[in-house]
Amino acid sequence: MKQIKWIFLLLALAAVISIMMIGVAIAEKSMIGVMIAIAILIVIMGTGFTFKKRMREKGILE
Repeated sequence: MKQIKWIFLLLALAAVISIMMIGVAIAEKSMIGVMIAIAILIVIMGTGFTFKKRMREKGILE
């Protein structure tokens, strides 16, 4: 059985929350809220992909 990579789980949950924030901002008709939520999502996704690349280069991930 594979080990859970907790950092990736937390990043995935943060990404889901930011996507939900986009929906809430749209419902509230707040363009500023939508832009902020999209920016947060981009940062979280970028962090996750960068972290995954570094772990692969070190040989930690398969």
